[in-house]
Amino acid sequence: MKAALRLQDTALRYFLEVARYGSISEASLHLNVAASAISRQINSLEDILGTTLFERRPRGMELSAAGEMLAVYARKNALESDRVVSEIAALEGLNRGHVNISCSEGFAMEFLPRNIANFRKKHEGIHFHINVSSPAEVSRRVSHGDADIGVTLNLSPAKDIQVAYRQPSPVVAVVHPNHPLANKKTVTLAQLQPYPIALPEENTTVRQLFDICCSRLNLLFDPVLVSNNMATLNRFTTYEGGVHLAGEISMRHQLAANELVAIPIRDRGMDIRNIEVQTLSGRTLPAAVRVFLNYMIEKMQHEENIEDRHSALS
Repeated sequence: MKAALRLQDTALRYFLEVARYGSISEASLHLNVAASAISRQINSLEDILGTTLFERRPRGMELSAAGEMLAVYARKNALESDRVVSEIAALEGLNRGHVNISCSEGFAMEFLPRNIANFRKKHEGIHFHINVSSPAEVSRRVSHGDADIGVTLNLSPAKDIQVAYRQPSPVVAVVHPNHPLANKKTVTLAQLQPYPIALPEENTTVRQLFDICCSRLNLLFDPVLVSNNMATLNRFTTYEGGVHLAGEISMRHQLAANELVAIPIRDRGMDIRNIEVQTLSGRTLPAAVRVFLNYMIEKMQHEENIEDRHSALS
């Protein structure tokens, strides 16, 4: 398309900000640019392309089908520019760079901080930013170029996402070592009913699988604690408040220290989650991101092998 040759970086940058915030006035505030200037650039893009990029609605502006296509192009173009600048800066070795990570909460509690600290012992010039979000938001941030790497728990494929690594992550029942169920090899959800239970909020994969399985099994639970903070649930159980449901990775250090016990749940459907390491499909990653991605996957594979050996021995 000849028009693509005439697209200007400034116009695309303004376009992406309007797409991000759904409003020219909001984009104006974040860009510190007059709304009229942004509006002119959007109108210019629409004239060049001969199509409408936004549908104007009472509550804001939504991308049209053509707008969605342009947004994908513009995001990848911006990321590629950033990558080239980063590669040039790193020509003398991997001593500069920035890695943006979006992850679900469990990975931010121990796994990522530990591995970033160890990685920076060899690459101290690499800087990191971690955003903690819901699983769906993690994938959205990766697909929109707001994160280089997504580390999340997923139940189904996400659009425009390349899965660099996938690992099973079943939901487990978590109890204190003194709990009556602590010596069980496995449990069912029905066996948890006599005990106080703490649950995460409904936008988590743990809660979604739990609710689906309880509906299928006609089980009713009245949680004594609901929280959007996994550390709160872990501590509740550490203080012998009851049982909670989680993935093993969010409390790995507490399990190793024998502060908590994780028991597999054998009800069908509680084991269909996967850990996913995600990047934007079709994107060439900057050197710093690529090296850390490979490092992190290697550590995940190593820890998975350790868990497999422990399971085989128990």
